[in-house]
Amino acid sequence: MSERPLTILFMPESAFGPTNQCVGVGNVLLQRGHRVVFAAEASWKGKLAPLGFEEDLVDLAPPPEPVDGEEAEQDAGAFWKEFIRDTAPEFRKPTVDQLATFMQPTWQALIDGSRYCEPQLREILARVQPDVIVEDNVVAFPALLTAGAPYVRIVSCNPLEVPGADIPPPYSGLPSADRSEWASFRAEYDRTHRGTWEAFDAWVQEQGAPALPELEFVHTSEHANLYVFPAEADYTDVRPLDTTWHRMDSSVRETDAQYELPPLLTDRPEGSALVYLSLGSLGSADVDLMRRLVETLGGTPHRFIVSKGPQSDLYELADNMVGAEFLPQTTIIPQVDAVITHGGNNTATEALHFGKPMVLLPLFWDQYDNAQRMDELGFGVRLATYAFTDEQMDAALAHVLAPEVRDAAAARGEAIRARDGLRVGADVIERVAREYADREDGAAE
Repeated sequence: MSERPLTILFMPESAFGPTNQCVGVGNVLLQRGHRVVFAAEASWKGKLAPLGFEEDLVDLAPPPEPVDGEEAEQDAGAFWKEFIRDTAPEFRKPTVDQLATFMQPTWQALIDGSRYCEPQLREILARVQPDVIVEDNVVAFPALLTAGAPYVRIVSCNPLEVPGADIPPPYSGLPSADRSEWASFRAEYDRTHRGTWEAFDAWVQEQGAPALPELEFVHTSEHANLYVFPAEADYTDVRPLDTTWHRMDSSVRETDAQYELPPLLTDRPEGSALVYLSLGSLGSADVDLMRRLVETLGGTPHRFIVSKGPQSDLYELADNMVGAEFLPQTTIIPQVDAVITHGGNNTATEALHFGKPMVLLPLFWDQYDNAQRMDELGFGVRLATYAFTDEQMDAALAHVLAPEVRDAAAARGEAIRARDGLRVGADVIERVAREYADREDGAAE
């Protein structure tokens, strides 16, 4: 195979989770001497270039109007922060009731973004001329399939996103051992989503891309597909995957700054554990929920590091807490005893990677699936996000902080880290790109 540097284009979803996941893999490829370009959403302007990546960004909606004649600066991931903020009341509903009022509108918003950026994305691909295209998104972008380069899909959500008859339906949070509600959830998903899927599939094919799989909004790659989930929690025993699929047991970026614990956290009383609280950049925008958690956890003997999120100035932390709007999560988790999380795939898999048990408070999308999976496997405790009592939180913390639970989590983490999922993913992307580049170089001779 040729050893010339490759050009690798990543297109992640705008939210922090998929973008940070691609940053982790992209950094490994950058260190190997390749050119790494991010066709991320425009609010990431200036956030990726300092890490060594090229930015050739897309708008998923009309850009904000200039302020005093100057281009308005957007927070990274602003597109989804604003959308989730406006739809947060939906998270109090059962997952089956969210299908019509949250899930379908979310799919439609994603589809609208795909449609809007299609011409711009074609121009980017023509400029960049990538050797391989990597998409970490839940909807298709036809330009990625018609650019003449191989396409690699990354699933950085819970792998129930890859469907099967013997696994729970995605986005349901239903248990693996009880199928009683699977069929009704799937029927409601079909009822609420088929029209949206049919219209999108027709448009995707009009752009020259292949048809979408039945009731799925993104293509599976014929070259290689990656997913981020540890073997210990996977579903492949009941839903085997073909040889195009490659598991990255974890994908922990190595670009976060080190975090030094302040005296409040290092000088803890005996019996006081150190816990990291993060509901993600989107979940933490629910200020009322964050205030409730601060009140509840402030009454415990433990110490907390709190990722306060984009509404950080709207609430205060308790005396046993430190925190900030943004924190270097991957250097904090190794230092704590347990994690309280929304169950986003990045945080859940990072907690597993570092061997930390979890308390899970799911809000939307695959968070319910991750919370259920961690609970049913004994890797964490799932609580009702808006209905938990102080007593239930105390009991959940007591459970995950028990020595035997922490020891089991630490052993799992050691095994997961040994499999080095970050470089597994980089190897797959590099191999696909090399094979394509060799064919192109051979054809040119």
